[in-house]
Amino acid sequence: MQPFTLVSGKAAALPAANIDTDVIMPKQFLKGIDRNGLDRGLFFDLRFLADGSPNPGFILNHPQWQGACILVVGPNFGCGSSREHAVWGLRQLGIRALIGSSFAGIFYDNCQRNGVLTISLPVPQVNELSQWISHAEHNQLDIDLTSQSIGLSDGRTIGFDIDPLRKQALLQGLDAIGSTLQRAEQIRQFERDHLQANPWLA
Repeated sequence: MQPFTLVSGKAAALPAANIDTDVIMPKQFLKGIDRNGLDRGLFFDLRFLADGSPNPGFILNHPQWQGACILVVGPNFGCGSSREHAVWGLRQLGIRALIGSSFAGIFYDNCQRNGVLTISLPVPQVNELSQWISHAEHNQLDIDLTSQSIGLSDGRTIGFDIDPLRKQALLQGLDAIGSTLQRAEQIRQFERDHLQANPWLA
């Protein structure tokens, strides 16, 4: 998994509340046996018109916000079903961080497991940030995970909190398995000690 340290780039606002995983990754893109093509499926019904052409009204299709790697989102983002494809699609399209007031629990965990940083801020700060990046002349943000800060183009910074274990895993590019394997020797020692104390288990 790609480590997350400092990410700088365009940020786009998707302020609608309760954007669910079916909106993020519609069901017709769940049929494959691998992850190929999920970038095409991301926000499909919002990004494309019925004839398959790009929807000019969708923020990520605007030239000023194309290639955005950060999304400032509305409350309860990622609600609905637990499909991990939604996060895979975000990563394939180049999204590295989501900033919002609240995220659905399973979606939040799936982001962590796939290297997408989720930042929770108070609603007034999210709304202010959403308005700020809606102007193309200052839609660039710098997210420094080490210092837990968001840098705006006018020099202001916004601090954020994150669970220390999640932070360390993202900095090192570790998913749940990778984090567990860091303690491989401790696990093996526990197994040896447990079998020695309970030899009949062998």
